[in-house]
Amino acid sequence: MGAGSSTEAEREPLLVPSHAETNSPPVNSRVYGRRWLVLTLFSLLGLMQGMVWNFWGPIQNSAVHAFGFSKSDIAVLVLWGPVGFVPWLLFMWLMDKKGLRASLLLSAFFMLLGAALRSIPLTDQPLRRWLIHGGQFLNGLAGPTIMSAGPFLSTTWFAPDQRATATAVASLFSYLGGAASFVVGPLVVPAPNDTQAGTTMSAAVSDSSIRDRIQLVMYAELAAIAVLFAAVLLYFPSRPPMPPSVAAASQRLSYRSSICRLLSNVRFLMIALAYAVPTGVIAGWSGVLDMVLTPAKVSQVDAGWIGFWSIVGGCVFGVAMARFADSIRGMLKLILVLMLAGASLSSTWFTLTCLSRYTHLPSTAAILYTSCILVGIFINSSVPIFFELFIETVYPVPEGITCGVVTFLGNLVTGLLLFFLTFYCTALQMLPIKVGQ
Repeated sequence: MGAGSSTEAEREPLLVPSHAETNSPPVNSRVYGRRWLVLTLFSLLGLMQGMVWNFWGPIQNSAVHAFGFSKSDIAVLVLWGPVGFVPWLLFMWLMDKKGLRASLLLSAFFMLLGAALRSIPLTDQPLRRWLIHGGQFLNGLAGPTIMSAGPFLSTTWFAPDQRATATAVASLFSYLGGAASFVVGPLVVPAPNDTQAGTTMSAAVSDSSIRDRIQLVMYAELAAIAVLFAAVLLYFPSRPPMPPSVAAASQRLSYRSSICRLLSNVRFLMIALAYAVPTGVIAGWSGVLDMVLTPAKVSQVDAGWIGFWSIVGGCVFGVAMARFADSIRGMLKLILVLMLAGASLSSTWFTLTCLSRYTHLPSTAAILYTSCILVGIFINSSVPIFFELFIETVYPVPEGITCGVVTFLGNLVTGLLLFFLTFYCTALQMLPIKVGQ
């Protein structure tokens, strides 16, 4: 039996490696330097969205005096963030059909309109409170794109060996904005602690001063959002002229097929549950951290620093772990297990510290601060690793749709927690804690 020479088509491999098995980009691929500008604009929008969302929690004592808010009002102001995820399917459809530019422009417009609405200096306090609530809701509508599009941006613009790091930066800057509000609010807005024993006139002057400081911060945030909206309007392409990798150039499932694939994938749903519960709880916890720690005799400024370091530590640790995951593939599950184990131990430590009356464990300021900060570090740093694991699990579902589903679930958990606090915060009691030196 004679064998003739094989043709070029016959020499093609029968099995083509998947996107996860190859690191070699296609011949017509290219990585553009402008990707850093795109990442910077997106990350700064996430920073401002997080700052506006977490604006009221760190200064809740001052807001009560300045605007007559109740504890329930503070919880509702934070709750508008998760409520903004209700139309998440619309934003994911827009991102899938029209690209990241259209979705991000709409989100930035909502942020700008919300920041402007809550900054209107009305003297009618009931109407002013309604405008503040409306502004917080509009800012929450930007959440589905800001918190979900990071992995989509990294896949669209970055090479495979930079993707996890870019995902970490894009997804964690929103958390960093929440951390910044823990510092900016308590440092700029004075606490009303020194006005309790004063006269009626001095208390009125002090409340006016607090209101002016809050107004100053809101004006500054409005100006920053306006600049970012103009920058995105002038230049923010949906995708580069040529894809940076095989994954970016590959064909993805349609919007409807993607949703069906995700909801029928048991492994994905189990990982999504592991993501949604801890991240949703810590997000709601951070939003009302000052309210939670007030019964523990923790001041507004100290609570702000606890929230700041817990989120900043999580962002730094998360970027470091993402960089490690970029260099060593196949370690995502092990990294997540170690992070969640650390979070479980830290939260147990904090709980036992709160129950020192029964556990007889030492309850000092250092222990309280350390346990709170460690919980935030371990949980917040797991976000970009979870995103990378989701993408690898359900490929070829588009990254924006995948992360949109899981962030919706996380915000659903946050919303349930804040919903409970909204209607039961007057009856919510924390065991008395004697914090030593």
